[in-house]
Amino acid sequence: MQNNKRPESLARITTTQAAEAFIQEQIAEVRAQVGDKKVLLALSGGVDSSVVAALLIKAIGKQLVCVHVNHGLLRQGEPEQVVEVFKGQMDANLVYVDAVDRFLDKLAGVSDPETKRKIIGSEFIEVFKEEAQKLEGVKFLAQGTIYPDIIESEKGVKAHHNVGGLPEQLGFELVEPLKFLYKDEVRVVGDTLGLPANMVYRQPFPGPGLGVRCLGAITRDRLECVRRSDAILREEFAKNGLEGKVWQYFTVVPDFKSVGVKDGKRTFAWPVILRAVNTKDAMTATVEDVPFALLQHITERITGEVEGVNRVLYDLTPKPCGTIEWE
Repeated sequence: MQNNKRPESLARITTTQAAEAFIQEQIAEVRAQVGDKKVLLALSGGVDSSVVAALLIKAIGKQLVCVHVNHGLLRQGEPEQVVEVFKGQMDANLVYVDAVDRFLDKLAGVSDPETKRKIIGSEFIEVFKEEAQKLEGVKFLAQGTIYPDIIESEKGVKAHHNVGGLPEQLGFELVEPLKFLYKDEVRVVGDTLGLPANMVYRQPFPGPGLGVRCLGAITRDRLECVRRSDAILREEFAKNGLEGKVWQYFTVVPDFKSVGVKDGKRTFAWPVILRAVNTKDAMTATVEDVPFALLQHITERITGEVEGVNRVLYDLTPKPCGTIEWE
């Protein structure tokens, strides 16, 4: 599996039996590739990295070093959850890195989406390089690359942190056991590996995190608006039976303000954009028909509870012509 084209012989993975066959095949391939060396994995706690972690733990156990980097672009409560689930419950060989200031300082003043992605990806590589230097026998870098990442990168839709560009000086060989799978197949594999349902069916989360949802140049206060509004949206979807029914939902905060009124006074604050879509393979997506009363309630909560926000909008654009993420 050295090229970037899905083998024609790889049938769609829709059953436990097919997933088990895939897992056994990948275990054999990983063991043959890795031998007795250590493997570093960027463990965000998202679906792709979680499934890769479970697969590699099954294949090579403690040879896998999971590195969780808190870059300040994670959702509310996420770093704590990752540590609890993987270190506390799965006994993973986990290294926690607090790099919030490091990432946000690098991103200060950068507004171009592709440049932001490249900075975040480059900084991740530097973090791994530093962590690798603290360990002996690390020769491989595992990644949760999936097939839509490869397709979109090759077509020039957007750059993905998991695709290409690994500096030669890093000296790592890539381990990408999921690189030819679509998102729905990754979930079947995760189920078969025995991962908790709330992890397997967790919403997809981009590698650059909230960095591509805080549109334009990232500021700490606007980033916090994204984080807090996202938490409200997820809480309300869970309360109203949409968690697990809607494939992906999140908030976006653009880098412009509008006039509003609060407590009889003029405000000049940011809007929050709500996004909720359904898809099977992330190549196309439809917009969820969220009840209007619920949208009104979410709007009331966000404008009332999130400082610096005075307007909420709902994105009605399917994919195509819009991508799922805004950047």
